[in-house]
Amino acid sequence: MPTIKDYNRYGEELENILGLSTSPIAVKMLESEADIPKGAVRPKKDRGYHLAQCQAFSLSRRDRIAVAMLKEDNWCPGAVISYGLVQMPDDPAARAQNTGECFEYGKYIGILTAPLKKAAYEPDAVIIYCDTNQLRIILLSLKMEERKLVKSNFFPFSCSNSVVPVMLHGEYWINLPDPGEYARALTIPGEMMFSVPREKLPALVENLREFDRNESGFAHEQMMMQPDFHQPDLYKKVFEAWGMDHE
Repeated sequence: MPTIKDYNRYGEELENILGLSTSPIAVKMLESEADIPKGAVRPKKDRGYHLAQCQAFSLSRRDRIAVAMLKEDNWCPGAVISYGLVQMPDDPAARAQNTGECFEYGKYIGILTAPLKKAAYEPDAVIIYCDTNQLRIILLSLKMEERKLVKSNFFPFSCSNSVVPVMLHGEYWINLPDPGEYARALTIPGEMMFSVPREKLPALVENLREFDRNESGFAHEQMMMQPDFHQPDLYKKVFEAWGMDHE
């Protein structure tokens, strides 16, 4: 079983291999206040203000701090509904705003996030904010049997769909950051969210190590419009079998 130091090392490796501009986020759902590590920021209690969950994600990945978001810290309905911190509202319009699954009401009191490379706890899931090229590298590194576990979502709330189904079903999830992520949490154009369940993180990091060692892989390609570009071995083999010109 990986130790906390192992998870910290995974965080460093993900940043280095993928060339990420912000830290992968270690997500832990809190069952009691005793689960909150010393030094974690509680926005309302410690700073006198509220945040949306996407803003807490941003503080963890950009400012590299641990943030504990309980019910009283929240300023957006998406997270408190999805994480089961409140009961689902009766109002049909409010219910319709939630497009994903929810944790059981009362199971958790909040959520803890921190940069994976510094987190003082084992995460339940990890969220990687990446551009489309980095996302492609992650996906191409997956073994064929793992690719069927990649799910996607393009609608609010991304704070929900990047955590809840990942933990409930042990699946990888690609999320398009929702409008709140962009307007309030400084997500830049072109960023996507890729979520990994805890139990799949060691294998993903090993896949990426292998992919990085293979210098003919797309992780090392340079952008250029070049005719007769260098062909990977597979291209050469199939072109030869087809009787076509090849390198």
